[in-house]
Amino acid sequence: MSVKRYDRDDAPNGSGADIQAGRQRWRRRYDEAVASGRVRDADFTTLSGTEVDPVYGPRPGETVQDFGRIGWPGEYPFTRGIHSTGYRGREWTIRQFAGFGNARQTNERYKMILANGGGGLSVAFDMPTLMGRDSDDPRSLGEVGHCGVAVDSAQDMDILFADIPLEQVTTSMTISGPAVPIFCMYLVAAERQGADIGRLNGTLQTDIFKEYIAQKEWLFQPEPHLRLIGDLMEFCAERIPAYKPLSVSGYHIREAGSTAAQELAFTLADGFGYVELGLSRGLDVDTFAPGLSFFFDAHIDFFEEIAKFRAARRIWARWLRDVYGARTEKAQWLRFHTQTAGVSLTAQQPDNNIVRTAIEALAAVLGGTNSLHTNALDEVLALPSEKAAQIALRTQQVIREETGVTNVIDPLGGSWYVEALTDKLEAEAEKIFDRIREMARRAVPDGRYPIGEMTSGILRGIEDGWFTGEIAEAAFAHQRALEKGEKKMVGVNVATESGEDDLEILRISHEIEREQNRVLARRRAERDQAAVDRALAAMVEVARTDGNLIEPMLDAVRAEATLGEICDALRAEWGVYTEPARF
Repeated sequence: MSVKRYDRDDAPNGSGADIQAGRQRWRRRYDEAVASGRVRDADFTTLSGTEVDPVYGPRPGETVQDFGRIGWPGEYPFTRGIHSTGYRGREWTIRQFAGFGNARQTNERYKMILANGGGGLSVAFDMPTLMGRDSDDPRSLGEVGHCGVAVDSAQDMDILFADIPLEQVTTSMTISGPAVPIFCMYLVAAERQGADIGRLNGTLQTDIFKEYIAQKEWLFQPEPHLRLIGDLMEFCAERIPAYKPLSVSGYHIREAGSTAAQELAFTLADGFGYVELGLSRGLDVDTFAPGLSFFFDAHIDFFEEIAKFRAARRIWARWLRDVYGARTEKAQWLRFHTQTAGVSLTAQQPDNNIVRTAIEALAAVLGGTNSLHTNALDEVLALPSEKAAQIALRTQQVIREETGVTNVIDPLGGSWYVEALTDKLEAEAEKIFDRIREMARRAVPDGRYPIGEMTSGILRGIEDGWFTGEIAEAAFAHQRALEKGEKKMVGVNVATESGEDDLEILRISHEIEREQNRVLARRRAERDQAAVDRALAAMVEVARTDGNLIEPMLDAVRAEATLGEICDALRAEWGVYTEPARF
C-alpha cells in the first residue's frame, strides 16, 4: 500500500492563475453559505470598527511556491479548515469535561454548564467505571467517584442525564475499555426519555490503541477490543448516522510525555488502523469515515500546536483519499475536539494555570478546533470546584466574544513560521508512519495483513513496547531540560516567589462510595435476576460467533445488568490482558 505524496504534479504550483482560481472557488462556496443562511449574522469588524474580510491570501497576481499545500478553507487538503466559512459559519462547541461523585451530583454540574453557555456535554468517568468494574468490587475501594462519575447500570445513566434531553444535546463520553457497554447504557437512557435513537449525536472515545500506547485502561487483548469496535462502527453506520463511534485520542499520548510530532503521528496512525478495521468489515469508507473524530492536546507552545492541528488535517485528507480511497470531502475531513494540556498545569502558583489555559485554548481555536474543553486552575490538585469550572468556561467565552479571532478564517495561514512548522511536523509524522509500516512487514512478512498494514504495525509496536519506549524517552528528555533550566515553568523553576493563599479544592466524601454501593445492592435485589442471567448468557453466545454484539448487550443493559457483570462475562470468555514487564 503506497502513500502518494505532494509533488509539483500533485498540487497547484502556486502560480498567480492557480491562486486566483482557488480564491474564486472559495468565494463561490462562501457566497452560497451566506445565501443559505449558514453564515452568522454578526459584527465582523475589529474592536476599532474596521471591517475585515472572511479570509486572506496572496495578493492578486502574486505567486507562492506550492500554494496548494496551504490552499483555501473548505478545499482539499483542508490545511486551512474543513469549512469554507470557518467560525463565521459555526463557532466551536464549548464542551466542558465534567464528572465527579455520583450521577446526581454530576447532573447538577451539567445543568450549571449548560445554563452558563456550554454547548455540549463531556462525561468523565471514575476509575472503576473506566476499568469495567462495579462500585462494590473490592478493587474499586477508595476510588468511587474520585476522578469522575460512578456509573454501574443504566439507572445511573437515567439520573446522569435527568432533565437533559439527549436528542437535543451532543454528548461526548471519554472511555475506551468498557466503551461499548457504557454506550449501550447511554442508548437505553435515551430510549427511556422517549428519544428517537436514530437522531442522537455525540462521540464515544472507544480508542483502544491509545490505551495500550499511553493510558493503560484496557480490559482484554487488543483483538477482542477491535471486534467490539468493529461491531459498534457497523451499528452506528446503520442505525445512528450522526453519532461518532470513535474519537481517536492523541490527548492521552501527549499527556504521557510525547512530543507534538509523536502525538500527531501516533494518533493519525491509530486512526488509519480504525479505517482499516472498517474496510475489513466491508464498510464503505465514504459512509463510515465521517463517523471518525479526533481528540488532541493543546499544549503551551503556541505556534507548534497551531501547526500540529493544520498538519493533522492535511495528512488525514491525503491518506484517506490516496491510500484508503475516500471520494467525498466529508470522508476526508478531520474533525477534532481539543482539551488544554493538563500536564502543563502546576500545583505551584495555581492561578498561573488560568493564563496557561487561555493561551492553549487560543492555539486550539486558531488551529481550527471543532470543540474545546478548557481545564480548570485547580485540576492539578483535585476535581474542579464550581468556581474554577466557571472560570474555565468563561475563558472560552472571552476568547469567542471579545478577541475577534472568529472573524477571519485561519488568520495565520501563509505565515512563514506557521507554514514551515506545519511542513516540518508533517514530514516528521511521515517518518514515523514509515517506521510503523516497517514493524508491520516484520510482523507479517508475506504482506497478508489480517486487518491492514498500519493495524499490523501498531499491534507489533504495542507488543514490542515501541510506542511506550518512544514516549518515555521524550518525557525524560523534557524533564531533564526542566531540571537543567533549559525549559522554563513559571512558579516551578523560575519566578518561584509566591504569596498565594491555599486553594479550597473539591473533596469527594467517602459517603459517596458507601451510598453508591447501597443503591447498587438495592437495584440488584429489585431486578429480575433470571432475565439478567438469560441476557448475559445470550450475549456470551453471540461473542462466540461473528455476530454483532450491540443488540444482545443492549438487552442485558435493559435488564439492568451492571457494567461489571457485562465486562466480567466477556472477561471469562476472552481473558484479560496484562502488559509484559519491560526494563
